[in-house]
Amino acid sequence: MGKGLDGRPLRHGVGLEVLRWALDGAEAGSRAVVASVLSKTGSVPGKPGARMALRCIDGTEVWRGTVGGAGLEERVKATMRDLLHAPRRPEGKVLTFGLTPGAKGFEVQPLDSLCGGKVTVTVEVFEAVPHLLLMGGGHCAGAIADLAHRLGWRTSVQDTRAAFAGPEHHPHAVERHVGAVAAFIDSESAHSLGRFSDILLLGHDHAEDRARLHGLLGLMVEAGQRPGEGAAPRLGCIGSRAKWASFRDGAVSGGLPEDAVDAVACPIGINIGAQSPEEIAVAVVASIIAARSGTVAGSATWRNGA
Repeated sequence: MGKGLDGRPLRHGVGLEVLRWALDGAEAGSRAVVASVLSKTGSVPGKPGARMALRCIDGTEVWRGTVGGAGLEERVKATMRDLLHAPRRPEGKVLTFGLTPGAKGFEVQPLDSLCGGKVTVTVEVFEAVPHLLLMGGGHCAGAIADLAHRLGWRTSVQDTRAAFAGPEHHPHAVERHVGAVAAFIDSESAHSLGRFSDILLLGHDHAEDRARLHGLLGLMVEAGQRPGEGAAPRLGCIGSRAKWASFRDGAVSGGLPEDAVDAVACPIGINIGAQSPEEIAVAVVASIIAARSGTVAGSATWRNGA
């Protein structure tokens, strides 16, 4: 019985196991890349149906499965790494290799191998499912959670008021945190916050949102992180110009680095003139979609010059 890149024995149906592992990772919030042997002719190390997957877990590359080993696998692994760490939302690829010196043909990549065959490998990216932490579970949070659910995203909620973190207001919440802001911050770390893609400060009380901002930034800065960089979630705050000026001044005077504070989005959402909670939800969700795809919201499209 052969072994995968992680050293574990490969059982019958390993291709399905590898795919399931990748999908579990995407569901849990981490991008996954899967390579599958699609077809082959002649003698090649990988057989159709063989799969290999890559995820980044706690900053470390973790692999499952194999597409056959040798030089073929190293070339496929290089492509998978590029897609895993792509700054924008990447697209999949189809790779065809000729396993003989000087192999030629349309879109065939030669490998210095004596196998003599040809193999086609698909490389597919499974984007992480966004997981939004809504800190403050009121009307805007409820509207954002409803829209996120329609998109297949996950949401969690934190509020000092039990009613606004309960199933009546947030029926689809993955996590419910009820209690003081300080208690929540004390229970978390920069590492644990990485389970969220976005944290939105939506509280009914300015003092609570201020405490959330200082506490979350404090955890990130202590770990050498900035909001939206690396494994750190994006951080946004609802509010007016005056509210943010007060929050920013207080955070900087409290010792938080300016670059970390300025990485916080406030106000959240793209400018569409939103007024109602439902309109605000559209603006906020649109801004998250743009951030995930690496698109500048409001930039030109094919109709106006892109």
